[in-house]
Amino acid sequence: MSVESVRVGLAGAGSIAFGTAALLCQNAHQPMLWSPSGERTRALKGGTALSASNAIEGDFHPAVAEDAAQLAAENDVLMLVLPGYGHKAVMDALVPHVQAHHTIIISSHASLGALYLAARLQERDISVPIIAWGTTIVTGRQQSMNSVMVNTIRAQVDFCAVPSSANQAALALCQSLFGERFVQRDGLLAISLSNLNPQNHMGIAMGNMSRMERGETWSQGQNLTPKIGALLEALDLERLAIAEALGLKVRTIFEHFHLSFHVPIASISEMNQQMHEQGNGGTGPATADSRYVTEDVPYGLVVTAALGRLVGKPAVLHEAGVALFSAMYERDFAAENDLLAALQLENVALEQLRDAACSGILHAAR
Repeated sequence: MSVESVRVGLAGAGSIAFGTAALLCQNAHQPMLWSPSGERTRALKGGTALSASNAIEGDFHPAVAEDAAQLAAENDVLMLVLPGYGHKAVMDALVPHVQAHHTIIISSHASLGALYLAARLQERDISVPIIAWGTTIVTGRQQSMNSVMVNTIRAQVDFCAVPSSANQAALALCQSLFGERFVQRDGLLAISLSNLNPQNHMGIAMGNMSRMERGETWSQGQNLTPKIGALLEALDLERLAIAEALGLKVRTIFEHFHLSFHVPIASISEMNQQMHEQGNGGTGPATADSRYVTEDVPYGLVVTAALGRLVGKPAVLHEAGVALFSAMYERDFAAENDLLAALQLENVALEQLRDAACSGILHAAR
């Protein structure tokens, strides 16, 4: 899409949505935020500026949408920028309003949701490019209903488009919006295995749950100690084994921290200690009701485990994480993933899934 200023509708109004909106404004684009509940954009709708600090500094004035219909009607690009547990509901809200001129970006892609979205649009005889990102463009923490601290703007974001024929145009669009930081991966399976947040957050949350429950303020980088780092490295080996079985190339955990946070490659614990010393270690969650668990377990660990079973590379540590967190929270996280349930993945053969990862069409999807 070769225009100087692009109208981008952001479905979401949390820390990543606020940070992404600030970055779009800084890059001279026109973002519009939509909060499905309406609560998180109330101050902005009243004219209060969106204040960003740290990696992005300034006051910005993104537009605010009343509903999904307005978001679709007034924007050319639609972005899902909210936790995975909200993706299906937002997709269902947007589907009736998507038109052929739209491009949709999922930031970050969860649970093969692009296949669900493509299937819903197909019911309307609508086919649009869907761009799946392996992670978010920014990291940060929302400080109030009109302010966000952006910890970092990522140097590299993995992406793919469905259908794969849209990859070149997708790259051009992403670069026009956010700069030359995008790396094309081979389909949705590679993107699903490119998201390191679930495995990393599993170790961090498991090792620091008492801090989270007590509401403490604690440095995430500093508290990623050698034994937690060793767990993250072991989890990464499971993910890499699944990718290798699928013939896919994905980043290692070492490359992830090096490229995202600009620290030299060392052990994962050592890299995080360096991040802490540089002021980029981040602050850990101050509540057990954190997306580190409520999003990343059902929409991350569960998906990796399912892919592991499908290719004969059981991800035993990922499976254990799902079971342990389910016991700790007294809920069945594996059953909470509404996207996988809608896709009926248990009825899909591996070759069907491989084809769908490039075409965007999974015939078992409902």
